[in-house]
Amino acid sequence: MKAGYSFRDPELLRLALTHRSAGRPNNERLEFLGDALVNLAVAELLYEARPKADEGELTRLRAQLVSGPALAERARSLELGDELLLGPGELKSGGFRRDSILADAFEALVAAVYLDGGFDTCRTWLRGMFREAVESIESAVKDAKTRLQEWLQAQGYPLPQYELLATRGEEHARIFEVACVLGEPEPARFEGSGSSRRAAEQMAAESALEALVGSGGA
Repeated sequence: MKAGYSFRDPELLRLALTHRSAGRPNNERLEFLGDALVNLAVAELLYEARPKADEGELTRLRAQLVSGPALAERARSLELGDELLLGPGELKSGGFRRDSILADAFEALVAAVYLDGGFDTCRTWLRGMFREAVESIESAVKDAKTRLQEWLQAQGYPLPQYELLATRGEEHARIFEVACVLGEPEPARFEGSGSSRRAAEQMAAESALEALVGSGGA
């Protein structure tokens, strides 16, 4: 494995690489924590690198960088698949190559680095890992609502509907919750939240794209 970090507590690394199919304890709790840490580090890098970008563009760029397939590629670059501890069924079916398992393992590894070395160490490690991708990512990418609409139209499906589910918080710090409702290819609802209705709709559309076509859409 090419993590670029030496663990003081090897058991944390072992836990990060243990998939739920291998039993308990496993890396699911670490994955939850790692997801937040990755989002924070990437958001910070984007905020610094794109001073003129609005919230919508920053949200779209972050979604690209932290999508399941993108994190799976991070895991492959670290050769995590070779180190995963999988149950017999996942091992036989090639789980060590599956994007979802690799992405989860990467997030769990991030959390393990945080617990082992502290926030500053984890932050520095993550910034080094994502800096080049943040600097080179194409900022002119179409937003998620546009990509979802184009994909649905190409398949001959009806356009999505967006429903405002709730607003909460004080007026100066309002959070909007929105659902993206699809009728085809099968009825489904995907939720998103943000500090504006537009940002929440973009997040809901991004979730729909990942579910439909993976990697945030074509």
